[in-house]
Amino acid sequence: MSHSRGLLRLLPRSTIVASRPFSTTAPAFVKAGDSIPDIDLVEASPGNKVNLAKELQGKGLVIGVPAAFSPACSASHIPGYLNSASLKEAGKVFVVSVNDAFVMKAWGATLDPQNKSGIRFLGDPDAKFTEALDLSFESASIFGNNRSKRYALKVEDGKVKEAYVEPDNTGVDVSSADKVLK
Repeated sequence: MSHSRGLLRLLPRSTIVASRPFSTTAPAFVKAGDSIPDIDLVEASPGNKVNLAKELQGKGLVIGVPAAFSPACSASHIPGYLNSASLKEAGKVFVVSVNDAFVMKAWGATLDPQNKSGIRFLGDPDAKFTEALDLSFESASIFGNNRSKRYALKVEDGKVKEAYVEPDNTGVDVSSADKVLK
């Protein structure tokens, strides 16, 4: 018998807790009918606060990405929206990432230099908005801190009408412009 098993025998049974290798609980992230969190994000500078719960009182779209300037975000996910003829029908459109306001401003200027699309790029520097939606994932080994899953939320009058959340956190399938703006 190993030394650790011998120690376990000395503990009262009530202090031994079994662990499970996986959870059978369904994900609890944002879903249709949920309210957009009343949390400030930042646009262009840390002092310029934007609250999507107030901004999205009509029709709109929130696109969440793991990181500004990352390959999939810059090469296909956001360009898919920028180049979509259906974007105009989406209402107010916001891209949100767990980044600071300066990074999001620079990324927006890189992807849409003339701001022809009207898409606004917002930072969620402390991930409070992302966490309120239950859309954060552990990604410190890749991005240096926890980040947002890739998603898109169709919103009407401050409530989520449809949620498109990537099951693997970072893929570009479920939340692609072709599927969301159909």
